[in-house]
Amino acid sequence: MRILVMGGTWFLGKQIVQQSLARGWDVTTFNRGRSGADVPGVRTVRGDRTVSADLSRLAASGPWDAVVDTSSSEMAPRDVLLAVRALQKSAGRWVHVSTVSVYEGWPHQPITEASPVLDCPPDADETFGHTGPGGSPTVYGFQKAGAERAVEQGFGDRCVFLRPGVILGPEEYVGRLPWWLARTANGGRVLAPAPADRHIQPVDVRDVAAFAVDQAAATTSGAYNVTHPEGITFQDFLDACFTVTRGAGRPVWAAPEVLAEHEVNQWTELPLWRTHKGVWAVDPTRAVEHGLRCRPLLETIADTWAWLQADGRPVDHPRWAEHGVDPDKEAKILAALA
Repeated sequence: MRILVMGGTWFLGKQIVQQSLARGWDVTTFNRGRSGADVPGVRTVRGDRTVSADLSRLAASGPWDAVVDTSSSEMAPRDVLLAVRALQKSAGRWVHVSTVSVYEGWPHQPITEASPVLDCPPDADETFGHTGPGGSPTVYGFQKAGAERAVEQGFGDRCVFLRPGVILGPEEYVGRLPWWLARTANGGRVLAPAPADRHIQPVDVRDVAAFAVDQAAATTSGAYNVTHPEGITFQDFLDACFTVTRGAGRPVWAAPEVLAEHEVNQWTELPLWRTHKGVWAVDPTRAVEHGLRCRPLLETIADTWAWLQADGRPVDHPRWAEHGVDPDKEAKILAALA
């Protein structure tokens, strides 16, 4: 099996490369060499996927049985379309890492793969789309929907769309789980978003990678929601964080209206917290039926802490700084709850 990974040097892309090599596959990666070291054992082609000449040079180094694209999250649909057109004769199929943000109803409504997707043309530039007054839909969602259209235009029934929600695990660069781990390690009274029994369904990066690699070798097509089929309650999530970090503390649960009164931003200041009823109601049944296997999230939490304790350093990314409530702000809210 010959596979091309667009990206391949950090987090999900790195895991896909490592798992493909472990299966004995011939792996090529295409990236600019700026975001991380190449995994030993790959063939590397350096280049910029928005530059036609670089893509032509890449295509000449094929063919491949499959492309797995992990590097288009910040790209306009027209840039994805450029790569698709350059590689459609050099690759048997295209596995595209997308997002649940492509759905019209997310995060307000429960989601299946049959849910309507935002409308964005495959050749749209980075200005297409809008962000709704309640934060949904988003420009990001429109852009990712257009990227899916671009892949479908070039590969038809030879493409697969993986639509994860939140991906956690060792080498996470966004900083959601690392923030909670650091906060519980510090101990004391920890501000937590009620209700404690709210289920969340993030998924481990290693499990997403395994499913992506499986799909590269499969013959099926279409979209898969890649979310944890069982999930975990926020109570169990924080209890696990306290346990693995040996933090001497406890969560203090604050109702959504209290957090809103103190202008706590959902999704960032208290990572993974969002009150919309559909945010953690994304049905992964189709993916599970086609082989998605998710480890217990307790294992994800423990392994991420072990990575951090071993001086784990993620790729520098601006989103890391977005996550976590300011200690003074947290202390003020906790004092009000006393």
